[in-house]
Amino acid sequence: MDQPGERAPAAPGAGAPGRRRLLGAGAALAALALLAPRGRALAQQGAGWPERPLRLIVPVAPGGSLDPLARLLARHLQARLGQTVVVENHAGAGGNIAFELVARARPDGHTLLVGWDSLAINPAIYPRPGYDPLRDFAPILQTVSTAQLLVVRPGLAAATLEEFVALSRRSALTLGSPGNGSIGHLAAELLKSRTGAEWAHAPYRGGGPALQDLIAGHIDAVFLTLPAATGHVRDGRLRPLLVTTAARARALPAVPTAIESGLPGFEIVSWQGLLAPAGTDPAIIDRLNAEVTRLLGLAEIAAPLLEQGFEPSPGTPQALAARLAADVARWPEIVRLAGARLD
Repeated sequence: MDQPGERAPAAPGAGAPGRRRLLGAGAALAALALLAPRGRALAQQGAGWPERPLRLIVPVAPGGSLDPLARLLARHLQARLGQTVVVENHAGAGGNIAFELVARARPDGHTLLVGWDSLAINPAIYPRPGYDPLRDFAPILQTVSTAQLLVVRPGLAAATLEEFVALSRRSALTLGSPGNGSIGHLAAELLKSRTGAEWAHAPYRGGGPALQDLIAGHIDAVFLTLPAATGHVRDGRLRPLLVTTAARARALPAVPTAIESGLPGFEIVSWQGLLAPAGTDPAIIDRLNAEVTRLLGLAEIAAPLLEQGFEPSPGTPQALAARLAADVARWPEIVRLAGARLD
């Protein structure tokens, strides 16, 4: 046995490699020592969240289908998170004002976006939308999906799509939309290109103002998400002509689909979801995903949503990311075919 302070002779050729192994091990340990505090900090980043009130940004004016669902989410999250959740409507530029606001916000989990189709559509419409839908956001989950519904004012002399198209060719009609580049705008432009219908386009700052003007008789028709118009259709204040899903909507089963109305392949499904700025702590994303998924799974929440025309469709952050990527790739061709443009 070696005596204290003595060292056994090294095997031939073992000195340099041995020193390299020792140096490599020392470097690895040093790296781990440096990374450990950082790893603990990352793991604890979401531990104290939320530290102050949350902002829930809605890209349209109050009154459309995005707004009531946002307020439902706000009430639920406020109760579950123990912090005030403030709904802020930032309408304009087809939603780009709200999208850019969230894209530039601090990724600390205190600013969230109620997103919808325009998040993926706008880059195909606007030369400089002010954000990148795939780079600037952290998807949390899709919340619901729904059809688009073509509705007209009750006094209009058209009860079917065929009558509406014929009327548009002999009368000066005005068709509103929730905004330039919105899914309602694109659905209308696609319908125009497929049927040869004619009308003037009136863009609004969200579906709510368009709906108000339609009911008041200031415009003749509008494409809206089904939940925004369902109650008014049932009350007789609006007349529905078609829905844009492949099958009839459970909320309004008497309304024919566009396909049934003579437009094969005409299918447009709208979605809504929750997103945060890119770089938000995954622990916060997971917590929000779990909370909203739980909400949408409650019978007392899901049943009214279905009654209005929403289809609750929660999923993973990855599923919403895949949906965004697919839509970003899909919409430019539809925009081109529809001939949609900024007015």
